[in-house]
Amino acid sequence: MATLYIDRPELELRHESNALIIYEAGQRRSAVPTKLIERVIIQRATRLDTGLLLKLAEAGASVLLLSPRHSRRVAILLGAAHNEAAIRLAQAQRVSQPQYVQPFARELVLGKLHRQIHVLEHALSERPDARKDLFDGLQSLRDIQSRLQQGEAPALSVLRGHEGAAARSYFQAYAALLPPALGFAGRNRRPPRDPVNACLSLAYTLLHFDAVRAAHAAGLDPLLGFYHQPAFGRESLASDLIEPLRPHADAWVWRQFRERNLRAEHFSDDKGACLLSKTGRERFYPSWEQHARAHRRWLRTQTGVLARQLRTEGLPLLADAEDDLIDDV
Repeated sequence: MATLYIDRPELELRHESNALIIYEAGQRRSAVPTKLIERVIIQRATRLDTGLLLKLAEAGASVLLLSPRHSRRVAILLGAAHNEAAIRLAQAQRVSQPQYVQPFARELVLGKLHRQIHVLEHALSERPDARKDLFDGLQSLRDIQSRLQQGEAPALSVLRGHEGAAARSYFQAYAALLPPALGFAGRNRRPPRDPVNACLSLAYTLLHFDAVRAAHAAGLDPLLGFYHQPAFGRESLASDLIEPLRPHADAWVWRQFRERNLRAEHFSDDKGACLLSKTGRERFYPSWEQHARAHRRWLRTQTGVLARQLRTEGLPLLADAEDDLIDDV
């Protein structure tokens, strides 16, 4: 299945003969069979109509709209929802159950820690010149990992404190891997102020989009998370799902700069916001598509497992609700 990136101005998208057709200045440029499209990512002013959106939804494709300059998510358009009410009923009930939420959240954070440690261990073998920073980061992460593995799962507020401490140590070590000229001293966003953070933010945005799609396709409600509790305007379950995957994205970003696929000249400054140029995006997106295959498989597997568990729990709840409705009638 294909991902279609639309990143040129003044294009028009049409649906003709079961294919998405791309026109530029009135001239037909290319065509992609609709059945092969899994996602469309649009980052430039593009003309299209609701008929095309309908065909994409019917084919199970999703559309991500990014702001043209800052690569921030503006909107997500998803296809038809899954029809299994029992899954969402059980998911909504679990959100308020600490005996489920806390162990689930701990496993997410431990998974993220495990992968952060792996990233730094690999970096240590590749960059012995950064040994001191990497060793210090690894020691901090392993200490936090050891504490979380002992005893019962802690409250979410305690868990978030551990995760925050791990993130600070991790990104301090991660910064040692990058050239000082890139100006990376730690994580910043809204807007990102250096090339590394610009790439991390865009990678996390795309990762989150894949998690929303996977949850939606499995019949889960992307809004109802466990570690990230439900909040207005946030797909909290998608935020849960990507936590263990963030270190893979971090490693990929480091590799882009290390291999010079991305360089400082691919970025510009706009009133303190670091922007990835069109040339930079032309390098970023193809490489990301190669990288994304593994995490998309993982997301499909994890959401499928979770949906099956919840369906088993939700069927009796659904039957009780139906019985109550019959009694009321």
